[in-house]
Amino acid sequence: MITSNQNSKIKLVRSLMGRAKERREAGMFVVEGVRLVEEAVKGDWRLETVLYDESLSERGKSLVSSLKSKGIETEEISTDLMKSISETETPQGILAILQFSPLPILRQVQNGVTNPLNFVLILDQIRDPGNLGTLLRSAAATGVQVVLIPPETTDAFAPKVLRAGMGAHFRVPIREMGWEEIEQIGKSANQQMSKSANLQMYLADMNGKSCWETDLHQPLALIVGGEAEGASEQARKLANERISIPMAGNVESLNAGVAGSVLMFEVVRQRK
Repeated sequence: MITSNQNSKIKLVRSLMGRAKERREAGMFVVEGVRLVEEAVKGDWRLETVLYDESLSERGKSLVSSLKSKGIETEEISTDLMKSISETETPQGILAILQFSPLPILRQVQNGVTNPLNFVLILDQIRDPGNLGTLLRSAAATGVQVVLIPPETTDAFAPKVLRAGMGAHFRVPIREMGWEEIEQIGKSANQQMSKSANLQMYLADMNGKSCWETDLHQPLALIVGGEAEGASEQARKLANERISIPMAGNVESLNAGVAGSVLMFEVVRQRK
């Protein structure tokens, strides 16, 4: 049993949970809780190490036994140590170190032909972990093919974002990209894409055209700006059109998580 704060695995967990720079350099991140570990296993992500303590539920114990049988390294640690490294007030008694395993970008296949991208989400300057996690959950639920994360947005694999995402990270492809790369995707989602099929860039903006009156059947990328400052200058330059959500009364805006989710489901509604 691990009881020391100086243990190398404990030090690694602390560094991965603390800073995005550490996660990127190590190529690893940490998930906490029975459900998220289960979701990672279902998604065939590579688990480096699993740490657990005696407070683990029966469901959790069954999960650990299953992981042990697959040859995955598992280590019991003291309850006090688990509390000290946990990001939650009431730890579930399990966390796992995972290797980054980027999911392949989802592309529709019809009659044996792979179609180019037609539903992309760009999350610009989203700094609230809860909103970012919510947007990733909605992206997974609406069939978004890839979520693009510009440099100004919070790290998608930070602990609070992972908890808010509730497993969405293991279902929807997420890519960190600079604006030049994003612009290239806008011009041509793949090498075989014709100019007529270029992605239309729609920016969520309270002064934009109503989403109910906008044709969202065509290949598109939806740009959702941050909570405080809205979209960046780069995002505004990239956008072909601005769209809004009709609202009653004197409500000026919705938070980014809600607004982006409404727009994603409007795309699905129109296409269905």
